[in-house]
Amino acid sequence: MPTRRRALLILAALASTAVLSISLALIVGSMRIPFTEVAATLLGGGDGVSTEVVRGLRLPRALTGFACGGLLALAGALLQVLLRNPLADPYVLGISGGAGIGALLAIVLGFGVAAVNGLAFAGALAAMLIVFGLAQGNGGWTHSRLLLTGVIVAAASGALVTLMLTIAPDDRLRGMLFWLMGDLSQSGDPQIALGLLGAALLIALPFARELNLLARGVDLAQALGVAVNPLRRGVYFVASLATAAAVTHAGSIGFVGLVVPHLVRLAAGNDQRLLLPACVLAGGSLLVIADTLARTLLAPQQLPVGVLTALIGAPVFLFLLARAAPRGD
Repeated sequence: MPTRRRALLILAALASTAVLSISLALIVGSMRIPFTEVAATLLGGGDGVSTEVVRGLRLPRALTGFACGGLLALAGALLQVLLRNPLADPYVLGISGGAGIGALLAIVLGFGVAAVNGLAFAGALAAMLIVFGLAQGNGGWTHSRLLLTGVIVAAASGALVTLMLTIAPDDRLRGMLFWLMGDLSQSGDPQIALGLLGAALLIALPFARELNLLARGVDLAQALGVAVNPLRRGVYFVASLATAAAVTHAGSIGFVGLVVPHLVRLAAGNDQRLLLPACVLAGGSLLVIADTLARTLLAPQQLPVGVLTALIGAPVFLFLLARAAPRGD
């Protein structure tokens, strides 16, 4: 692990970035609110329209975005260790596809936001259990079997999502497409998402040493006394539940769980004791910034936040890929 001083500096810098990103989200918008009014509102003062905008709209949305970004980045970091694949992200195992089926079914049937979120979470859990059950097989768990099972479940889910989009009434297509591309405009109370983020991080951190060994190979981890199979099952369930929680609250948002762990490794190294909390802070900040851009670039029209994360994440990932490419002919 980096020296304690360097680790603290990295976490302090990322925590400051998180605070700045949330502050920016509270100030910027179709109605610009001065920082002094935002501060007064958060401290219990203030009144009128600005207070309603900050407390009722922007703060819950920013905190939900931070929680969802942190959950996706944490899930991505865990899955990259579990699968020992740098291309692994929270959606590779079909969790998002299952959530999409549940959410779009609720929208097609005309249910409210609570039912959409509930069915999205139920669909994500169903996909998680299907992948887990099928990946076991007769020969036990392997990286390739888990990955291939997830890809197949994701493909089947995508087909069902396409079918629902095809038969859905025209007046509901916009809402369905926004959900599929990521949308924080319907975010409500952020306490559940923040609580799930804190719980996932607190569950994962005590196993950081074992995760460091697992990242170096199963044989080495077993030789050094790590209970590999229970650890891999635990990582799978924590990462899947984190993904399910994020997708339920924000829809399908790509690239956060793929790019953020790579960026954090460049600055912090690959020690999970620092990497996991750093990913939470960086992922949360990135999604808050992307959502702020999504609702301000074409204000008063709002863009799906998933579009912004893709536009930010794709070139960054291509840069990282080119930087890591071996030099040759």
